[in-house]
Amino acid sequence: MSDPTAAGAAATRADARALLASLPDTLPRDEILAINSSKSDIHTQRTYAYNGWTFHLPPGVFKPGDTSRIVHDRLLDGTIPLEGRSYAAIGAGLGVEAVIAGVKGAREIYAADIHPDSVATAAAHYDLIVGDRPGTVFRPLVSNLFEEFPASARLDVITFNPPAVSTKTSDDPTVVRNVCVGIDIVARFFDQIVDRDLLAPDGEVHLIVSNTSELKSIVKYAIEAGFAPQITHRQTWEGDNCQAYLFKLRRDHAA
Repeated sequence: MSDPTAAGAAATRADARALLASLPDTLPRDEILAINSSKSDIHTQRTYAYNGWTFHLPPGVFKPGDTSRIVHDRLLDGTIPLEGRSYAAIGAGLGVEAVIAGVKGAREIYAADIHPDSVATAAAHYDLIVGDRPGTVFRPLVSNLFEEFPASARLDVITFNPPAVSTKTSDDPTVVRNVCVGIDIVARFFDQIVDRDLLAPDGEVHLIVSNTSELKSIVKYAIEAGFAPQITHRQTWEGDNCQAYLFKLRRDHAA
C-alpha cells in the first residue's frame, strides 16, 4: 500500500524545486546600484502617509519603500489575516505593520527592530493611532531578529522585508543596516525560527525579497531549513529589471 503522507511530502518538495527554478537570477551589480542610487535623506526629519495615517520619522528611522508597501497592503486588505492571531513584525521601522495589526484585531503584536529609535517610533505611532485595544497585547521590542523574544513566544504570523540587497550601496552604516546587509540576515532569520520553534501550528512567514538580493539562494536556504514556499505576489516596475516576490512559507515537517 502506498503512503499518502510520503507522496504528499514528495509533491511538496517537487513544487518547491519547481518554484526555485522559476525565479530570476540576481541582477548585475551596476543595475542594483542604479535601482538603489537615490540620495538618502535618512538623517533628516520626514513624514510618511499611508491609509490616511501620517507617520513622523526622526533621523535614522527608515522610510518604507515600494516593497514595504506590498506587505502593508496585504496586511490591510486581509490577504495576510491577523485577527485573533499572534503576529511579529520583524524590522518594525516606523510602525506601519504594528498599527495595521492593532486595527485588524491581532491578539498579540511584537514590533521588533534592532534599532532602538525605530522601536520607540513604532510604539509612539501605535499609541497615537491604535491606543489601548481590548483583546490586543502590544509588545515593542529592541531585538536582533528574534534574540530578545521570550522563550514562550509562538507566532501565527511573521512578516519580514529584509535588508538583503546583495551589493553594498552606501558607506553609511545606517543605510547599510536598512538596505544591504545581504543574505546572512535572512539565513539567521530562518535559523532562529527553527531553533527557537517560534511558529505555532499552521503558522506562516511572509517574506519579501527581490532579485537585487541573492533571491534563489535565499529561497533555497529556506527550503533546506524545512520551509515550503509559495509565491503570493510578484511585483515589477517600469524602467528597470527589478522583480520583487512576496512568499508565504510554512514549516514542512515532512522535510
